[in-house]
Amino acid sequence: MQVETLKDVLHWTTRFHQDLSQCMVRGAGHSGNERAKLLLDYLSKHETSLKRIVEEYEQSSNKNALDTWCYEYLEKHPVVRHEHCEVPFDELDSVQIMEVVMEYHRQVIELYRYLLAKAPTGPTQELLSSLLELEEHEVMIMAQGANRLEDL
Repeated sequence: MQVETLKDVLHWTTRFHQDLSQCMVRGAGHSGNERAKLLLDYLSKHETSLKRIVEEYEQSSNKNALDTWCYEYLEKHPVVRHEHCEVPFDELDSVQIMEVVMEYHRQVIELYRYLLAKAPTGPTQELLSSLLELEEHEVMIMAQGANRLEDL
């Protein structure tokens, strides 16, 4: 997928969350570790929820903001390219799963931070700020949920 505008970034982010969720579901189905299965199920639901929320942003955001060009960052800093299923989630324990998931999300957050710093207009800044806050908040919620699962 060629990512050139902010709309493309949102579409890419939607696919990112969808693909990651599907890989987690497959991993949970093949994992022999019960705690890892529970974590993957929990995380996949969050990824599906994030996918839906980002889709709403893509549908309801200011057209001018969505048409903002942003290919420069992506040329210099390639982000996760939907290679989630290369990670053997079914072979990882819960700590390793969280490390992988946090790294993926760190890359998305880094992308949004950079784009926000370069955003030329108010509507674009508002959109990116909202997306950045959403991603950071959801990562925090996922980490807290994973920590609670570890306490069981």
